Amino acid sequence: MTNKITFITGNKGKFEEASKLIEGLEQLDLDLVEIQSLDPKEIITAKLNEARTKVQGNIIVEDSSFNIEEFNGFPGPLVKWFMKALDNEGVYKLIENFENKKVEAKVILGLGLEGGEIEFFEGSISGRIVSPRGENGFSWDKIFMPDGLDKTFAEMTLDEKNEISMRKIAFQKLKDYIQNKI
Repeated sequence: MTNKITFITGNKGKFEEASKLIEGLEQLDLDLVEIQSLDPKEIITAKLNEARTKVQGNIIVEDSSFNIEEFNGFPGPLVKWFMKALDNEGVYKLIENFENKKVEAKVILGLGLEGGEIEFFEGSISGRIVSPRGENGFSWDKIFMPDGLDKTFAEMTLDEKNEISMRKIAFQKLKDYIQNKI
């Protein structure tokens, strides 16, 4: 088994976060079909199965969820399309008149091993939706303020965000697994 691990993502910000934790991680920008499901593990499994037809070795894919408590967890893993339709300002306008602005940001990583097995690693962080602010990051970073802090992800430097992000938590679990198993 090779130790080479390829993170399939076209998002440079995600890769930068991940590569700070996983030494030697490689990036491949590969357009994978993303099935629509409320089950992120189902989405990840489908992505890994498709990726295996194009890439050899150990492969990582991820799926992010943005679970708004007031909306019973919606949009969850459908957040990519939710943000494309509404953007940060639209999401904030949708929730601004609700008292409950709690949200859970979650990342689930799928590690597809050369032998065909799949391992999952989850990271989550709780926060609330606020009026858009900040210039860093991507997707919903401008409206997500982690619990106990007074900055959105978009107001943080990459290093500040990496210290607490759900992606860091998931990749730390993956790193621990790699050190013990691969």
